Amino acid sequence: MKWIVGVLVALVSLTACAQTSTVEESAPFEELADGSCNSSESRLVEEHISGQITALSKEDWKSAYSFAAPGFQKTVGLDQFIFVITSQYQMLINNQGVEYGACDIANKEITQEVSVTSENESYKLIYSLSVMSQKLGIESASVTYSEPEVSA
Repeated sequence: MKWIVGVLVALVSLTACAQTSTVEESAPFEELADGSCNSSESRLVEEHISGQITALSKEDWKSAYSFAAPGFQKTVGLDQFIFVITSQYQMLINNQGVEYGACDIANKEITQEVSVTSENESYKLIYSLSVMSQKLGIESASVTYSEPEVSA
């Protein structure tokens, strides 16, 4: 009888842990605390930005635009988005590598440092993202630094 009670307690404990884990995974941005992103938030932010950069490198404009925040999409149409990307962000279209730096949260806004290598230059960008209804959206990307790549 003690064995059955022990098994039941173990099952209830495991079930409770599984439910907690599922809730945390399904709502990673429920509470955006100021400071550095946690590992789950960082992973999701990197995946979101990578998705847009991959779409841009394939010139799949509709897909790339879908990664933008709803507020951005209300003010910037697809044609304007394409124009801005092709005229100011060629490094994303022609990228040869992307690396991610710090991910931070302040006042419910997520910022992600991104380094992009394109045509022998290294660019540093700061992405700004928002969360609406647990969904990430890119608000902007600003180029903060550019330098030629130095061969070793």
